[in-house]
Amino acid sequence: IMNRNSTQFAQQANSPRPQPAKKARLVPTLMMIFTLVVMALCALPNLYPEQNTLVLSALNNQLKSDGISEITAPMAIKTALEQQGFAVNRAKHTSQSIEFLLAEPSQNAAALSWLQHTYATQITSKIVSQATSPKWLQALGLAPIKLGLDLNGGVLFVLEVDTTQALREQLQSVEQQAKSVLRSEKIRGVTLTIDDATPAEGKVMLGFNAQPTELNTLISQLKHTFTGLSTKQTEQSVTLFFTPDAIQTFHQQVMLQAISTLRGRISELGITEAVTQRQGSNKIRVELPGVQDPTAAKRIIGATASLDFHALQEIGGKRFTMEDGSSISLNPKVILSGQYIKGAQSSRDEMGKPAVQLQLDAQGGKLMAEFSKHNIGNPMATVFSEYFKDANGNSVKKSKVINVATINSALGARFSITNMQSPQAAQELALLLRAGSLIAPVTIVHQQTIGPSLGKANIENGFAALALGIAITFAFMALWYRRLGMVANTVLLLNLICLIGLMSLLPGAVLTLPGIAGLVLTIGMAVDTNVIIFERIKEERALGRSPMMALEAGYNKAFHSIVDANITTLLTAVILYSIGYGPIKGFALTLGLGILTSMFTGVFVAKALSYLVYRPRQSRTI
Repeated sequence: IMNRNSTQFAQQANSPRPQPAKKARLVPTLMMIFTLVVMALCALPNLYPEQNTLVLSALNNQLKSDGISEITAPMAIKTALEQQGFAVNRAKHTSQSIEFLLAEPSQNAAALSWLQHTYATQITSKIVSQATSPKWLQALGLAPIKLGLDLNGGVLFVLEVDTTQALREQLQSVEQQAKSVLRSEKIRGVTLTIDDATPAEGKVMLGFNAQPTELNTLISQLKHTFTGLSTKQTEQSVTLFFTPDAIQTFHQQVMLQAISTLRGRISELGITEAVTQRQGSNKIRVELPGVQDPTAAKRIIGATASLDFHALQEIGGKRFTMEDGSSISLNPKVILSGQYIKGAQSSRDEMGKPAVQLQLDAQGGKLMAEFSKHNIGNPMATVFSEYFKDANGNSVKKSKVINVATINSALGARFSITNMQSPQAAQELALLLRAGSLIAPVTIVHQQTIGPSLGKANIENGFAALALGIAITFAFMALWYRRLGMVANTVLLLNLICLIGLMSLLPGAVLTLPGIAGLVLTIGMAVDTNVIIFERIKEERALGRSPMMALEAGYNKAFHSIVDANITTLLTAVILYSIGYGPIKGFALTLGLGILTSMFTGVFVAKALSYLVYRPRQSRTI
């Protein structure tokens, strides 16, 4: 029995066994190949840059139904453009629009301005970025890297938010609410004043001759309505004021609301690569890459528009002067404000005049229905308000009545503002109402325009520097490390492809000129990783190890040093990205992503390629 078992054990020992080590290495290798293929696929659309085209469409639905060719023949517009000095490479005509591709993209803004002036009453025109990549890439949702302001050209705005004015208006709301409660509770002998000398402290003074206990209801309701409101009471007065924490919270809310509204307006303009971020305590930085009409962008971005509806009254009230010189008096109480507006579209009324169709939310529709039901046959005015800077630099609110209409029937959540001055005014008002109104005035304190030609020159110079750095690095690595140098060069190309693919894949990644500098630095970081590993391999070979053992020891022993060095640099990139803005943010983003791709390609991909190169030639010297 023992002989039989011994023979059986011997046969099992000589039989081929599974090799778990090879299977264990196969899975990471397949995952590595899959990652490289995905990154290369994401980087592929960058070979097909987007192009800007002029898109013309009919102004309203009636004209669209007739066809745009009934208004202006496409070839006639093309001929007119060429007569103005705008060479047209391609003209595409559909039933709804006409598209023109100019030979010189830098002329798009001038051509757009001419079209808007010449065909203002017939068509709308805008500049649209269109993809040129193959349809199958677009079907996968892949697009090239979004270019920043310094590479694509565009406009930079720095806006200052007047939070002090917003707080002053909050105090006025407290005053109006207090007056409303006093009337409803029939409390007499109380005067209200706002301390304008120190608006930042947020004080409303209530002087009274009534019993202090009669004010308990007033103070309770005000504290319930306005968070952070405190009181300080004496024998003859009550001071209402916001606590410092409440003022700070209000300041943060105003800034967040301003940023959100500006992003909504930029989205309505169709700019997808814009950067809107806070700069300092009360400034907002807005970068609009690709915008070639800074005047229109400034008019929309910097507008502090709000819309309110008021009833008319014969005695007292707030007086407004109309365009024809007449004056009307409005009830100061607002029926409905712009915060209830859910949607707005420019259109035309039954007489063919420009109008804006409004859609209210549920609460706004309820308020309008309640008011209009009890005021059929009475007029209602639409007041449009904006902020301007006076000679002393103070924010001044200017309001004008843009529409007075008689309520013929009960209104609901949908109604129209008619008698607009022009189609363009109707479109801009609809855009502002869709994006939301600003609760604090903003002022453009800095504006900078970068032309497309300058952006093109930045791209050429930046990538020329990148190509020079790659060429010198390739030559050094190939001459100094021979076959390992060729591995490093291959890995360097894969690293660049992975970085471009990763930046193309991330929705918030934008390539800037400092970002190109980050690409160059990433190359140095990637080569540094290979240099550390290769020098370690040489040390192992000097100790007499075989080539494969030297490769294994070199990659394993250098790994921790590489990780430590890259983590410190990655932390620096994260800090720069979190506190920086504009060019600093672009550099930090590219640097941080480059470190991740360098670690992946410089360690794992390079190790696999090194084994592949040297395994058949173990007897040769590294």
